[in-house]
Amino acid sequence: MFLKFFPQLSNDSHEFNKSEIQRIADKFATFDIPGNDTFGPYDLLNFTVNGPYLNMPLPSLKGKGMSKGALAGIVLGSIFCASMVLLGVVLLLLKKNQQLPLNAVKDKSLGKVTIIMDGVKAFSFKELQAATSGFNIATQVGEGGYGKVSKGTLADGTVVAIKRAQQGSLQGEKEFYTEIEMLSRLHHRNLVSLVGYCDEEDEQMLVYEFMPNGSLHDLLSARYRSPLSFATRLHIALGSARGILYLHTEADPPIIHRDIKANNILLDSKWTAKVSDFGISKLAPVSDVKGVTETHISTNVKGTPGYLDPEYFLTHKLTEKSDVYSLGVVFLELLSGRQPISHGRNLVREVNMACQSGMMFSIIDESMGPYPSECIKKFMQLAIMCSQNEMKGRPSMLEVVRELENISSALLECDNTTLELNLNTITSESSPSASAPSSSIYSKTRTYVSNNLPGSNLVSDFFPTINPR
Repeated sequence: MFLKFFPQLSNDSHEFNKSEIQRIADKFATFDIPGNDTFGPYDLLNFTVNGPYLNMPLPSLKGKGMSKGALAGIVLGSIFCASMVLLGVVLLLLKKNQQLPLNAVKDKSLGKVTIIMDGVKAFSFKELQAATSGFNIATQVGEGGYGKVSKGTLADGTVVAIKRAQQGSLQGEKEFYTEIEMLSRLHHRNLVSLVGYCDEEDEQMLVYEFMPNGSLHDLLSARYRSPLSFATRLHIALGSARGILYLHTEADPPIIHRDIKANNILLDSKWTAKVSDFGISKLAPVSDVKGVTETHISTNVKGTPGYLDPEYFLTHKLTEKSDVYSLGVVFLELLSGRQPISHGRNLVREVNMACQSGMMFSIIDESMGPYPSECIKKFMQLAIMCSQNEMKGRPSMLEVVRELENISSALLECDNTTLELNLNTITSESSPSASAPSSSIYSKTRTYVSNNLPGSNLVSDFFPTINPR
């Protein structure tokens, strides 16, 4: 921070005198300004006189400060003490390494992880190299900032996904061990399972159960695949919410994921959603000895643009509601088929504006096929509540799961009703005594609305108070 000082305007003078400049310089050079939570600690890097003071000798900055000789003595003494301590540490480490077997020295990085893990296998580099045919490019199924993901087959025939970090990747050593520690003690059908890891020969690899249907992001981006029905999308949303609910309420201690996004929701062969990537997760606040629980964690902001909770971004206060916001953005992706940020357009803002203007159905993904309009409305309402700017306006994850379960039950009833009506239609049309025209049956089955119709003809009045962001 640069500070510029100007004298108070008065009739006598519009400039500082020499003694006043000296006083200001001494005040900063001797740290007379008390520090607090907002300002400090600070150091005076320079004191420059400008304007009419250019020809004035620079203040000596002596005041209550120490002499150069005393300062030099302190610096030299500190350097000497630090050097002696460093030398002692080096000698101690050398002596310790001489007493260890060669294999133990090579695998020392494995030992520090094994202590905190339960039921997770430590693979050798050669095992994973063999599982992927030498990490052949044909086995690669994904790539991100951390490195590449390859499909592999272990010696026992188990098919796995191997995430191999590359040098200089975004996934640092801390994130690597956090992921191992988290997944080694988390077990839920909607969380990806960690099979093992490799931490040798300067390699960091994580071995997961293989998800044949890839990530939700890949699925929504690949238009050449079969379109996802509304029922499948709702199934994915419910599975994701259940996995996060487990983290918030049943994990011990509870966990805030901090990076919920479509790329981190993986899908197995039955389209069951599994939350993955716990590299930047945080333990949620727990009660202290007096039974008092903090409402948030103060931490540096981490996450993915477009999914990042705006209140967390501004205040650095992380809570479970930050995961709720990110999941709400995922819900909007499922409904619209659009990315959170694309070509400068923000999905949350666009959805809010569309719903406020009664054009909700205009943003529904055209590849979804027929869907029950009432279920779509409820799902959209839930997604918008989750992605509110302020945390207090968002539901808890338990409320999210319950609402999704209610929508699923309503969808099932719609499907059963439609099937029964269709069967009645077939029976009536095949009967000689059938007198009711088919149009009357059609009017009863209009529960399903095609989103190919123009949005202007489908006006929704169920978002009257939404303000665009």
